Amino acid sequence: MNQIPLRQARRTLQIQVLRHNPVDPASEPHLQAFEVEEADAMTLFIALNEIREQQDPSLQFDFVCRAGICGSCGMIINGRPGLACRTLTRDLPERITLAPLPAFRLIGDLSVDTGTWMRGMSERLETWIHSEGLERVDIDTMEQVMEPELAEQIYELERCIECGCCVAACGTAQMREDFVGAVGLNQITRFRLDPRDERTDAEFYELVGNESGVFGCMTLLGCEDFCPKDLPLATQIAFLRRRMASTA
Repeated sequence: MNQIPLRQARRTLQIQVLRHNPVDPASEPHLQAFEVEEADAMTLFIALNEIREQQDPSLQFDFVCRAGICGSCGMIINGRPGLACRTLTRDLPERITLAPLPAFRLIGDLSVDTGTWMRGMSERLETWIHSEGLERVDIDTMEQVMEPELAEQIYELERCIECGCCVAACGTAQMREDFVGAVGLNQITRFRLDPRDERTDAEFYELVGNESGVFGCMTLLGCEDFCPKDLPLATQIAFLRRRMASTA
């Protein structure tokens, strides 16, 4: 007769959160510990919501989709950038330390302003299709057919959710505030591949062919190692670097 295996005892997670409210002059950065009983298939997002609902409603962190699509819940998890909604507590030790992503303006606790950084980067790199023809496009006219292989390449790069994990994992971004990061170089590669964009190699070189762009990358591979969407960021940077070097 087969025996039913005994259910393992639930763990009690000890979650330490680096807390600070930058708009409160009396606030000092400090670690605050919380205890949470682990549940089946619990994510850090669920654990943080439980803390906020049952222990401390003042805890600040961001979320929208809860499905690894919006990129809002990026944070440092035991020293490594990741998404709270995609991180299962069963894959972590009982003691978990959480901190906000570096390189972005702190709003409070685990909440950072990635939006302003991303918008500034996009405006600086002009990450939109540049084409005189698009200004006079006829919506009743079918768009030029794109080869499936090229469309797949562009789609792969468009899967970026701008969560900021690649920026947080980048040594160059921590040292240079003007570095556009892998997310910016990824966007430039996407528009360089798009046949509808009429900019030349020289025009793209002006945007990122410098130390704050593709030649500032130290190739530490942190961006690719910690990208939650597993994008080939290092490969795209290498592609840009070869292309820029050939047009310099």
